[in-house]
Amino acid sequence: MDAQILHSGLDGLRFTVQTEITPELRKELAEAKAHAKQSFNDCDVSFGDITLSVTKNGGHNFNCHTGELGAIWMFQDPEDRIPNNPGVTVDFRAFGLATGGIDHAEQHFREIMTVLAIPYAEHLLRVSRVDYAVDMLAPWFEPDRLALVAPPGTKVTEYTGIDETATQATGGRVTGLRAGAVNNRQLAIYDKRVEVMQKAKDGWLEIWNAERKVCGQDPLNLSDPDQSQIWRFELRLGQKQLRGKFEMHTWQDLRDTLGDAYNDALGRLRYCIPNSDSNRGRWPAHELWHLFDDNIRNNLAVHCCGVLPNQVIFANKIAKMRELDRQLLGLFVSRAAISEVAPDEFEGFMESHVDALLRYSEEHSKTLDERLQKASGRYRWT
Repeated sequence: MDAQILHSGLDGLRFTVQTEITPELRKELAEAKAHAKQSFNDCDVSFGDITLSVTKNGGHNFNCHTGELGAIWMFQDPEDRIPNNPGVTVDFRAFGLATGGIDHAEQHFREIMTVLAIPYAEHLLRVSRVDYAVDMLAPWFEPDRLALVAPPGTKVTEYTGIDETATQATGGRVTGLRAGAVNNRQLAIYDKRVEVMQKAKDGWLEIWNAERKVCGQDPLNLSDPDQSQIWRFELRLGQKQLRGKFEMHTWQDLRDTLGDAYNDALGRLRYCIPNSDSNRGRWPAHELWHLFDDNIRNNLAVHCCGVLPNQVIFANKIAKMRELDRQLLGLFVSRAAISEVAPDEFEGFMESHVDALLRYSEEHSKTLDERLQKASGRYRWT
């Protein structure tokens, strides 16, 4: 049975920035938010060629957006901020990503930050979520939760409507599956045609028909599901993968290693063809999964540098050990200075001081095993 890919690419991208908006911007946003609450409509604020649509929502935030091709912007109120939360969160819109990709998103981010005079530096950026989607015309397909092979403990959700969240079997036609958690790694397979029709997202129909036109095919008629059933396969990576495993923070990190992160995720999830083999790991991959997997690997190959999670973990451990060694050296130098140790006596002082440290360790109220376990708990490398 044939399937046709009508669209593929990034569908979600979120960055946070550890910074604060200026007092001048805060004043304008506060006035716009108050007006939005009174009028029950978004309040548009212009900054040169840029227009921010400020909503009435957001307790400690000023929530804004820059249109369907832009992003949703959340600015923390500097006068009422939540401690340790990022000052700026940017959620890029799906249509902007679909038509412009990472280049468009980065250009939009830098333009807005410059126009609004929000101070930031690259090391203050954090990428916290990336979604990649592939839309396939496959009227004959229907998701089967048994066909999903995922790591042990992965939560799988089956639903029959775009707004349903039931986690058990449902009585109607299956319209989607979700497996995993958004802040880690999540696979979603769902009926995109129904979503477009119910939520009036006709922009996707334009995108699909543009691909059909290139292939010399007629436009889709969404009223006929037997000819227009679109299934979206979407793989979402959250901060535990992006930052925890692959140390992605900046735009450059995203460009360098996003493909590596997705290659790793694709090796841990599969949609298969169930058979009588009791070992699910040997089940053959479904043809739609082959299309999905190949598309991601090919399209994100440019964003690969060949890094693996264990390499990132090893590098982080080495860096932490060097940091602790430098701290130890600094403490020894301070201790030697207090004891008026001459420079040529420093090496001998360090060697002789080990005995004193071992004695202090033996006299400690807690065993060395307890202290090592507690110290190990501070550092998680997986």
